[in-house]
Amino acid sequence: MAFALTGSMATSAHAAPSETELKKKIETASNQLEDITESYNKLKIDLAKTATDQKNLAASIAPAKAKQLVASAQVNNIAATSYKQGRIGPMAAMLGGGDQGSLVDRMAYLDLIQRSNQRDIDAYADTTATYNERSAALKTTQAKQAAQLKAIDTRKKKIEGDIKKLKAMREQAYGSASETGVAGAAGPAPAISGSAGKAVSYAYTQANKPAYYGYGDSGPNTFDCSGLTMMAWAQAGKSLPHNAAAQYSATARISKADLQPGDLVFYRSLGHVGLYVGGGMIIDASRQGEPIKKRTINVMTPYGYGRVK
Repeated sequence: MAFALTGSMATSAHAAPSETELKKKIETASNQLEDITESYNKLKIDLAKTATDQKNLAASIAPAKAKQLVASAQVNNIAATSYKQGRIGPMAAMLGGGDQGSLVDRMAYLDLIQRSNQRDIDAYADTTATYNERSAALKTTQAKQAAQLKAIDTRKKKIEGDIKKLKAMREQAYGSASETGVAGAAGPAPAISGSAGKAVSYAYTQANKPAYYGYGDSGPNTFDCSGLTMMAWAQAGKSLPHNAAAQYSATARISKADLQPGDLVFYRSLGHVGLYVGGGMIIDASRQGEPIKKRTINVMTPYGYGRVK
């Protein structure tokens, strides 16, 4: 998750860079900002999974513990009876009176209880050992993730400083620190039925306002790329993870020829994602300082395509 702008923020002390050079530096810096944002989103998913795993692990031992307590009580009861009446065995059972049939039944029942108790006790011992092993592994994972979170928080502070420099670069290149979204620039949303129509309609609504790329954001005012696609499909009751690579894994693979409005288009080795809206166009949260907008699917070379299941 290392983040470096590889000199993209530096301005020559001898000559101001040309507009073309500035645009290239802005594009490089923006892509790196997006990469660290998507890494942050992935870490949040991992942290949530670890917390869920710990909760499920704690719950998994409860049934075994309950059986073990019952078994222990029965064993203790047998031990107490044996102490009071003498060791329970074939001779003690015979002296208890009754015919041969009842004697066999009593011995068989006693053996069954003892074996059942021992199975429950053994099962609890095995479960406890497994629990301790898994618990230790989860604690190790959690410690690593906490260290990663601390590191990424440090990077976030640097990013915030870099964003200020990036805006200054934009102002030098374009005369303003940020592009201004134009209401209605994307045009009216196409009439698309079903769940895909809800997702596309939401994306058009966001494209019609000056919303800018945000760090780990999913609206309502700022979005990162995967935050926009996640929220678009949430309108249709579909749950997508807040990470481009995770969304790629969560969707079905399709070809470009099979693209339909509502499908996802992935770029930059799963570093970016946009929502296909038909007619060879996507709507996406592109980069810091730019509004969400409708643009050609070929703005970058697509990495792959996904259909929400």
